[in-house]
Amino acid sequence: MKNIVLIGFMGTGKTTTGRILANQLGRTFIDIDQEIEAKCKLRVEEIFAIHGEPFFREQERCAIQAVSRYDNAVVATGGGAVLYPENVKWLKQNSVVICLQAAPEVILRRVENDKVQRPLLKRPDKLQAIEQLLQERTRHYAVADFAIETSTITPLRVSELIIGFLRARGELA
Repeated sequence: MKNIVLIGFMGTGKTTTGRILANQLGRTFIDIDQEIEAKCKLRVEEIFAIHGEPFFREQERCAIQAVSRYDNAVVATGGGAVLYPENVKWLKQNSVVICLQAAPEVILRRVENDKVQRPLLKRPDKLQAIEQLLQERTRHYAVADFAIETSTITPLRVSELIIGFLRARGELA
């Protein structure tokens, strides 16, 4: 069975939905950022602070390439993973790619309530930073096979919509 890869901006629910989806389907869940943290023995924000974004992106590329060899997994990527064509190639190789989306105000509320530090949002005007990054990245998220707006629905409902989409495509038994 193909992997199910969740892409999208930070705060759209990739990790939470991914865990629920993997549980519902009896699949392994892999969070690319957590894989990188385990390998580097540092949190993402520490990797950015100590080694810089280019180092992080190289670690991300290696993790995505490794995950592309898996079967039957649910994979949550970091928000910037699809900015690099090589990552997209690896992600689409053996996967159905789902993009999770949310309104900038919803993203801000979610990331402010999250324990995870977001290195790209270390700015005074976080909403403006989110809007700017979203504008830059939106075209990259168009590589998805399916997109779901998550602003007003629960991660459980998002998971159910993904399952419905996959069944309609014949990707699930």
